[in-house]
Amino acid sequence: MHEHSRPGLGIALILAAGLLLSSQDALAKTLTASYPLLLVVCLRYLAQNLLMLVVFAPRMGLDLVRTRRPLLQLARGLSLVGVTLLFYCGLRYIPLGEATAVIFLAPLVVVVLSVLWLKEAVSRGVWLAVGGGLLGVLLIVRPGGELFTPASLLPLAAAFCFGLYQLLTRRLSATDAPATSNFLTALVGTLGTGLLLPWTWQTPAPMDVLLMAALGGLAMTGHMLLTHAYRFASAASLAPFTYGQILIAALIGALVFDHLPDAWAVLGMAVIILSGAALAWSQRRS
Repeated sequence: MHEHSRPGLGIALILAAGLLLSSQDALAKTLTASYPLLLVVCLRYLAQNLLMLVVFAPRMGLDLVRTRRPLLQLARGLSLVGVTLLFYCGLRYIPLGEATAVIFLAPLVVVVLSVLWLKEAVSRGVWLAVGGGLLGVLLIVRPGGELFTPASLLPLAAAFCFGLYQLLTRRLSATDAPATSNFLTALVGTLGTGLLLPWTWQTPAPMDVLLMAALGGLAMTGHMLLTHAYRFASAASLAPFTYGQILIAALIGALVFDHLPDAWAVLGMAVIILSGAALAWSQRRS
């Protein structure tokens, strides 16, 4: 079977990944309402490290931790820690669907960072997509609305960190294996949050420890499904379906937290989805 010859399977994997990652976010929203943020994040990364050791260490050995770009790996890890801390903290105040839509600005952030950092040239259509994404955020957290609070900046800052993370991932893909990058990123998260943990420690109930560990399992499995999806379909054909996670998150928010986005928030989500799809289409043409 040739690569990219099973687009239906690729789409199914993308949607399954969106379900797992949205479920992870919903679980994190529940746990951070009762426990310190650093505790939840530390155990999430620790669980991911342990699972990756079980899955990849027997086959890769020490290659799992060997990198040719240690400083870039550190920066990538810190970027994802920033995403996790900011997004989980934002979920305390922002509904799941709306927060997920805002963090999907990350591909548009990558465009801006590529221009500023890598000096890449982009077309007018790409800049229109970036502007459309910002408009979508303004519709979600519009002045005078319930979400127009300082807390709305948390998922926006998470989107910026996520854009930086994606750009660093692109740079590291030429030198390091994906498993190595993901393991080292989780290791940075475990050590970075673990060093601060004594100041915010709260002994969790045994069942809640398992739930915090489940965050790492959901994250690792979700990202593995994303990786495998691109084996069966092209990035351009899958791009629109990655935004299905926004709809899944909104549905989970309604079922679990009894929150339905209002008409303006739904319009903002639609604008962000269309802007992201337009960006993918523009990049495919170029």
